[in-house]
Amino acid sequence: MLDGETTLKYIKAAQQGDEHAKEELIVHNMPLIKSIVARYRGNATEYEDLLQLGSLGLVKAINNFDTSYNVRFSTYAVPMIAGEIKRFIRDDGAIKVSRALKTLSMGLKKEIEAYRLANGEAPSAEYLAEKFCVTPQEVVFALDSSKYPVSLYEKFDDDSNQSIMDKIPSGEDQESMVDKLVLKDVISTLPEREKKVLVLRYYKDKTQSEIAKILGVSQVQISRIESKIIGTLKKAFEK
Repeated sequence: MLDGETTLKYIKAAQQGDEHAKEELIVHNMPLIKSIVARYRGNATEYEDLLQLGSLGLVKAINNFDTSYNVRFSTYAVPMIAGEIKRFIRDDGAIKVSRALKTLSMGLKKEIEAYRLANGEAPSAEYLAEKFCVTPQEVVFALDSSKYPVSLYEKFDDDSNQSIMDKIPSGEDQESMVDKLVLKDVISTLPEREKKVLVLRYYKDKTQSEIAKILGVSQVQISRIESKIIGTLKKAFEK
């Protein structure tokens, strides 16, 4: 694997059209792609096809990565790589998630909720990785795996007889309920800085100027971030 500084240099070059830099990133990140692909072996899709899909996901991660993100590129790339593979398998056949991955995902969610209650914010991937003795990439992958389509009657967790359906509040129409689920899912995929802007702007009624002072950036940057968030949400509801 490339070191962080070299990776960023190659990403910037690749985003400017340098094909050699893009190829270098693919070659050096192939172990990461293979580790993700290995989780999907056993279905009807050929291994080489899965590698191609994973490589396509990595290229998308390269093109979309913002070097200002406070996250390692490999951590950002994991859901992009897995997403390409999942979309293909979802359209081509059923997706199977291992019990170990489900167990890790449920454990992570419980820890995230407990951490939020105690600290008022979500824990970092690094904190969760250390807590569960896994890598940050495995944390991202496990949490992303929970976005697979599941039955509403599947058990909520191993310690409860309740199904997912039991956890959905009643008293509202189906369309409103679905909109809330979609909104929650989209917000969960936003980078931490965008989530913070969203909370400050729409839940705490802060102005763009106030948010800019809190985050130590310009109002123009906050305006751009807000526009980006709104664009992301609009796309989700247009699908």
